[in-house]
Amino acid sequence: MDQPKRENDDAAGPDAHHSQGLGEPEREVGVGPWVGPWPDDAHLDPTFLREGDRRNVIDSYRYWRHEAIVADLDSKRHRFHVAIENWQHDFNIGTVVRTANAFLAKEVHIIGKKRWNRRGAMVTDKYQHIRHHPTVEEFVGWAESAGVIVLGVDLFPESVPLETYPLPEQCVLVFGQEGPGLSEPIRQAAHATLSIAQFGSTRSINAGVAAGIAMHSWVRQHAAPQ
Repeated sequence: MDQPKRENDDAAGPDAHHSQGLGEPEREVGVGPWVGPWPDDAHLDPTFLREGDRRNVIDSYRYWRHEAIVADLDSKRHRFHVAIENWQHDFNIGTVVRTANAFLAKEVHIIGKKRWNRRGAMVTDKYQHIRHHPTVEEFVGWAESAGVIVLGVDLFPESVPLETYPLPEQCVLVFGQEGPGLSEPIRQAAHATLSIAQFGSTRSINAGVAAGIAMHSWVRQHAAPQ
């Protein structure tokens, strides 16, 4: 059974409320208690119907049980995966998880340390499948056994432009840590490394931003807009 009060508490902040201006009341997100006879629908959670639903979910999932939402997402997940290396507790992982949920990635893979800062995920980790691999070797072994093509995303001399690269439908986009980027073992294991076009003075972009750009590139090639 979902834990609505806890999830609502976790979601409080930028996505749950925001001020309209100095001295103005905050705008509430979500819906209040159900008005009228309760619908006969197995997807719905009696607690949310009774107390309201303030979770960070799209409107079509309002009042739904957590398990029902995950099951519905599982029925239509895309075939791409996302992986990020976590040797130094990268703070971008939460953002990557949240974006992977938005683009309906199959799974998010964390390579290295298992613990990561969930704050940036804004509770989306409850709806997104996450798999941990202690080592690069274990991750590569999983990819080979699953038939998933490993593609690194980083600025290397051999990298090819993401903008023109035909992304395989079943692949895993791998991102390194903020600063050092992809590790050498991942670089060597990748079928190809992809670069994101940049036009300013900085030599790199934030890992969380890069992940969002790469995921959207896959979506543009393989997913029809809804």
